[in-house]
Amino acid sequence: MRLDHINIVVRDLEGAIQFFRHLGFEVGDEADLSGDWISDVVGLKEVSARYARLSSTTSSVQIELIAYRHPPSPEPPDIAQANRIGYRHIAFQVDNIDSEVERLTAAGVHFLSPVHTYPRTGKQIVYGRGPENILIELAQYADR
Repeated sequence: MRLDHINIVVRDLEGAIQFFRHLGFEVGDEADLSGDWISDVVGLKEVSARYARLSSTTSSVQIELIAYRHPPSPEPPDIAQANRIGYRHIAFQVDNIDSEVERLTAAGVHFLSPVHTYPRTGKQIVYGRGPENILIELAQYADR
């Protein structure tokens, strides 16, 4: 088995698409979703949604964004906190963490701290928050 995609539910599909474009992703497929088949798959009644599937030339993992028109999505708890139970962030390996932080800050990403170095391995990491509290990690390995 291999990882196929990561699904993120958003309110602003276009804003989320733009965010992931800054991370090197492009839209591969985009469509409206409705009907019994999607309602059955997700276990919700009368689903009406729009989705976009994004891919990157540097990774085989795809990001699937979905904005539900119906039923409306409930207001989430503060899921952008690193200690919340469940899926918490998406990590991206980068070659130059400082230049990526600078570039993404200019694009509107809010970083939670300066870049830190994990003492055991020398790996540099930083967490950033994009639209709708999507939490990302940038990681630069010491041997790269």
